[in-house]
Amino acid sequence: MNKFAERLKELREQKGLSQNTLSKELNIGQPTIARWEANLQIPNIDYAILIAKYFGVTTDYLLGLED
Repeated sequence: MNKFAERLKELREQKGLSQNTLSKELNIGQPTIARWEANLQIPNIDYAILIAKYFGVTTDYLLGLED
């Protein structure tokens, strides 16, 4: 699993959110979030920024470039 997939799932679970709830919060389809967490797809930069802002982390953290 890549860092993005790990960190997205970790951040989502820390907030106690289901994939469905997160998808509604971010206006992203739940299957897309499932594919990201399963490391089947990576988000484009716009979605990475949106997710980072939502969770209050940097995109570098989200992408595994910093701890």
